[in-house]
Amino acid sequence: MRRLLDALYRGAAVGAALCMVGLLGMVLLSVLSRQFGFHVSGTDAYAGYLMAAAGFLALAHTLKKGEHIRVTLLLHALQGPARRALELWSLAAASLLSGLLAFYSCRLAWQSHAFNDISTGNDATPLWLPQLAMALGTVVFALAMLDELVLEWRGRRTTPANGEKEMLRNE
Repeated sequence: MRRLLDALYRGAAVGAALCMVGLLGMVLLSVLSRQFGFHVSGTDAYAGYLMAAAGFLALAHTLKKGEHIRVTLLLHALQGPARRALELWSLAAASLLSGLLAFYSCRLAWQSHAFNDISTGNDATPLWLPQLAMALGTVVFALAMLDELVLEWRGRRTTPANGEKEMLRNE
């Protein structure tokens, strides 16, 4: 199961990286089209879709690598069972919120598909297509958050948050 989850997080990160490459392509195409006097419609919209997709698809991998920003002032002030209880409560609350985000992102993509909602720009893209990347990214993020909660509950969570990495090096 661990290998499957890690592969899922890496796959989402690869998807985010591919979106960033696509974003670069859209920006270069837009710049070059202006320089050579022709216009490719929709490049701005597709660049925005790819940027949003990259951000959402990278959420889980970023969490698992301990690179999300966390406010640990209160956490570091506590010791022992109180610290663990706060960590468990925080992860449970984050799991709930990420689950809600995933649910409503999927619902939005489904409704856009059901209502045949299209973008108002020149590209007239069915909106469920870019929203699908958001929904997928939030679902994988919710799984990663639940994974962190279960690992903490079982006492096997080892990935420190970004600020904690520096504190561990200094100690």
